[in-house]
Amino acid sequence: MAGMQGFKEIDPGFVADLAASGAQLIDVRTEAEVAQGVIKGAIHIPLHLLPLRAADIFKDKPVVIYCRSGARSAQACAFMAAQGFNNMHNLAGGIMAWARSGNTLSRP
Repeated sequence: MAGMQGFKEIDPGFVADLAASGAQLIDVRTEAEVAQGVIKGAIHIPLHLLPLRAADIFKDKPVVIYCRSGARSAQACAFMAAQGFNNMHNLAGGIMAWARSGNTLSRP
């Protein structure tokens, strides 16, 4: 369900499916937050660097962006959608929802 923002909100269960199909995972949290654990396979691009690193992000495959709670990653998805990226997904509830759903965190 793509909203007005141009991206989809997805729950943690759907992240694994997208990742298995070749989606790119992007973590927009701070260094300190990333040190507490990441979703395996994620690329760390702090939110403030996203405009500078947009070229590192897939345009032709699904992209899942996450943060701690889902707020910053929603901003990131909206920004990327405005730049013409049309396969953006926000992890609703962020990495906290991921962990609450029983998924493991990896060391960065």
